[in-house]
Amino acid sequence: QLQLVASAGDLVQPAGSLRLSCAASGFSFSSYVINWYRHAPGKERELVARIPSAGGTTNYADSVKVRFTISRDNAKNTVYLQMNSLKPEDTAVYYCNAEAVNYFKERLMYWGKGTLVTVSS
Repeated sequence: QLQLVASAGDLVQPAGSLRLSCAASGFSFSSYVINWYRHAPGKERELVARIPSAGGTTNYADSVKVRFTISRDNAKNTVYLQMNSLKPEDTAVYYCNAEAVNYFKERLMYWGKGTLVTVSS
């Protein structure tokens, strides 16, 4: 059964840190690009960070550059999102997503359940 299971979010004080993880099973994790998205109340869903299937060059939304780091461990089928210097505007439900293009040029996307991160004093 295909699954993407994110770690629990938390309530964090401004300037604090939190690491999210997302454990995958049921598909060839190392063949997929992994993304972290977030959805804040009243805002559109935002692509926060992206890491290629074999690691390497990562991409970030301007709003989180320098503060967030995405990484992956293909041996553990797990991706991480280290979030530092958190701000109240980082409050959102965070989703991990696996993305690939198959042999037939079809785009495959799998989503985990979201996890709530609240940044507040």
